[in-house]
Order: sequence, then C-alpha cells, then structure tokens
Amino acid sequence: MGKQNTSKVAVITGATGGIGTAIAKSLSRAGYLLVLSAPSSERLNAVASELDGPCVVVAGNLRVESIPETLLAAALNNFGRCDVCFNNSGLIEAGMVETVDIERICNMVRVNVEGAYRMGYTFLKHFVKQGQGHLFNTSSILGRKVRPTVGAYAATKFAIEAFSEALRMELSKSEVRISSIEPGLVRTGYQDRWEVPPAMLMGMEEPLEPEEIAKMVLVILEEPAHLRIPQHVILPRERVLALT
Repeated sequence: MGKQNTSKVAVITGATGGIGTAIAKSLSRAGYLLVLSAPSSERLNAVASELDGPCVVVAGNLRVESIPETLLAAALNNFGRCDVCFNNSGLIEAGMVETVDIERICNMVRVNVEGAYRMGYTFLKHFVKQGQGHLFNTSSILGRKVRPTVGAYAATKFAIEAFSEALRMELSKSEVRISSIEPGLVRTGYQDRWEVPPAMLMGMEEPLEPEEIAKMVLVILEEPAHLRIPQHVILPRERVLALT
C-alpha cells in the first residue's frame, strides 16, 4: 500500500476528451487527488501537466477487461483510497443505414456499454465494501430522446440510464451514490471529424462548453448526504427555450 492521504481521490476515464479534461482540472483545483485514464499516454501527460495537484496517469482502452481493476489499484496504491469514479469514456459513431460502418458501431458499443459496466461494477464493489463512494456515469440527453443517424449511440446511452437507475435503487439505503450526467450538445473534439458539425445540424449557435459540465459535477459532489438527485440534465439555453 502506498502513501495514505486524507484528500479525496477520484478516478476519471476519458480524461483527455473535452468533458474529462474539464472535470480533471476542476477537481484538481478543488483539492482532489486524481487517477486519469485514456488511450493516449502523450495526451494524458499533457493534461496532467496542466493540473494544480498530484495525479497518476494510466494509459488504456476500456475494451481491455483488466483496465477497471488496474485503475482502482492505481488509486489505492498511490493515494491509499478511492472516493469517486467518473465513468466518462465514450465514443460516438453516427451514420445513415446505407453508409454506416458496423465495425465502428460495435466498437463503440463495447466501450460505451461493456466498458462502462465493467468500470461501474468494479468501483461499486469497492465502494460498498468501504461503506461510501460516488459513481458518476456520463450519459447524454440522447439517453432520453432518439435522433436520426445516431440511434446506435443513443441506445448505448439508454443502456447507461437503465444501468444507473437500477444501481441507484439497489444501493439506495447505503452511503454509495450514483449520478447520471445527461448533457445536451457539448463542444468537444469528438465532433471534429463530422462532415457537418452537430451544432450546425441542430441549428444551435451556442452548444455547452465542457467547463459547464465540470461546474455541475462540483455542485453534485457538494450536495448534502441526505439529498439524492440521481439524474442531472444539462442543456444549452437554446434547447431549453425550445422546450418551453
């Protein structure tokens, strides 16, 4: 066992994406010790160099079955504890039936669903054993409402919603918390390879910024113990106005 520390420890997957990086910076400023994971060592080290506090980086892909155990061990061996798991890794693939690449779709499902399930169960087993902990699952507003061409992606987020709700019910009498984050359209690098940017497709001038999601995460972490709000929908102003 490595160094013991009274600061809280968070594990973040997908830490080199827009949302993951913003959360890492926000939690680091708030005093959390971090374990960051993503496929690219180079990008992980770049994120780590911008943080205010200590962190450990673990390069890996959630398609690898052993990664969740490796990440939990990294938290315990380096910091002596683990309090928060931000289950954030994810891919987005979209396309018309005639042109969609089924192999890319199936790879997305393995990461978004199987990888998220492995992370969730691995860390929840630990949280239940230690008597407390907080699991965040990154979902999407598309986990509530399907759109054309992104049906497979939306289905992975519907799966995350069901997973989160069932876990919340199962652990409702414990001190283990489960939160599902459901952002609307966020400005991230995942959209760079789209021929037409999603914001343009949706007629949206101001998508959410990753930092806005990170601010919400801090609010959730500061909720009093007796308050449980399991689903957090975060929408751009334009989308809210369209619904009113």
